[in-house]
Amino acid sequence: MRALMRALMLAALLVALVAASSCSKRTPAGPLDAIHARGELRIATLNLPTCYYLGAQGTEGLEYELAGAYAARLGVRLTMYALANERALQQELATGRADIAAASLTNTPEWSRAGDAAEAYALIPQLVVYPRNGVRPRDTLQLESAHLAVRAGSAQERILQRLKSTMAPQLHWEETAPSSADPVEDVDSGEAQYAIVDAREFSFARHLYPDVLVGFALPEERPVQWLVRRDAPELLASVNAFFRDLRATGRLAQLLQGGSGDTRRFEYEESRVFQEHVAERLPRYRAWFEKAAGASGLDWRLLAAIGYQESKWDPRAQSDEGARGVMMLTADTAQALGLKDRTDAEQSIYAGARYLAQVREKIPERISEPDRTWFTVAAYNVGFGHLEDARIITQELGKDPDSWAEVRLRLPLLAQERWYSRARRGYARGWEPVQFVDRIQRYLRLLEWQPGESSPAVAPAAVSTAAHSPPPPAVPAAASARGAPGS
Repeated sequence: MRALMRALMLAALLVALVAASSCSKRTPAGPLDAIHARGELRIATLNLPTCYYLGAQGTEGLEYELAGAYAARLGVRLTMYALANERALQQELATGRADIAAASLTNTPEWSRAGDAAEAYALIPQLVVYPRNGVRPRDTLQLESAHLAVRAGSAQERILQRLKSTMAPQLHWEETAPSSADPVEDVDSGEAQYAIVDAREFSFARHLYPDVLVGFALPEERPVQWLVRRDAPELLASVNAFFRDLRATGRLAQLLQGGSGDTRRFEYEESRVFQEHVAERLPRYRAWFEKAAGASGLDWRLLAAIGYQESKWDPRAQSDEGARGVMMLTADTAQALGLKDRTDAEQSIYAGARYLAQVREKIPERISEPDRTWFTVAAYNVGFGHLEDARIITQELGKDPDSWAEVRLRLPLLAQERWYSRARRGYARGWEPVQFVDRIQRYLRLLEWQPGESSPAVAPAAVSTAAHSPPPPAVPAAASARGAPGS
């Protein structure tokens, strides 16, 4: 009996040990669980205007906006970083260093070996473009005898290959190497008769090449999607659900529109002249813009955009009101800044940068970007006191005085007697700072979209954002206005 009891106890102990051992062998966490555990979503991308780039107010681009929204949905911070090309993205995804590759991508056999494709979140028309002084193409068959440029290995080339095998057997084209200039530039320079380009890509490129026009769209559109690391079904399902919800709420359509180059009205003549001045005038002054902006903590492109709006980068420019020089400073402002010769381009640029930095210091720090920059630019034009009057009116009307979108609607009220008679600084031509900011935004974007200008000279390796950062407490505009100096 004693032996039997001992055997039963040993058996029970063995069962307990086996159970404990099995419990200790937990199921390995999947990629989605790992993202939550580390509190970080890692997304690799490309440095392109259509995807991800460093603008004057920080990181911008459609893929960056989408990635930020997805990180917020997961409740984790976003780390997004740009690599050199698609092959580098594929390697990053295949090794698991990146959770997702997001760069206006289309699934291909090469991508299938690196990861799994999410559902397409958009279909991008493929445009045939031609020079303004050329013959407009109107159908695919017309391309068969044309000098056609397309980027080698691109989605556009794969579309042409399918067209050649199905409906245009005589179709042929010249490949532009991936590292070289955009095929649109070949059309602009006369090296190619036509080019095939994404509609989204062309929404940016047409501002840089205003003499290139759209002939027609090819019958096949290009799907764009995220690529998720291999063997991550939960992550893939989560990404698909994210885009379905984003589409259902209408937010996806807003992001697609906001992430294109068509958010502002295209002006052919303005863009053409601007591009001429970028090529002919900007090189003379760029180094001074960069040094002055760096010393003042500004983005040089913002400073250059203001200089272009003020004088078209002409040191001899003079206004009817007596402002002079590249930055069009008044005599009083020049004297206050210690500027001796307003027609000296270098002095004018440095003085303008100091003045812009001084104006920026007056804008409440609680105001987030990009609103703080646009308030700064508006105050540079109309004066800080008038800007504060408009913010007070905005607050009185029950709107947000820290939002440029709201204040820009109220600035023109300063020209109406029933409003300026109550304003501390009185009348102002309030529509002028609104137009001024609109133009600066346009020129800034054009400078950001120049080839090779999508990032600063020294760019961070990655951009991290907190997914859930609480907004700062609101402070009434009237309170800040009471201590503000008049303009």
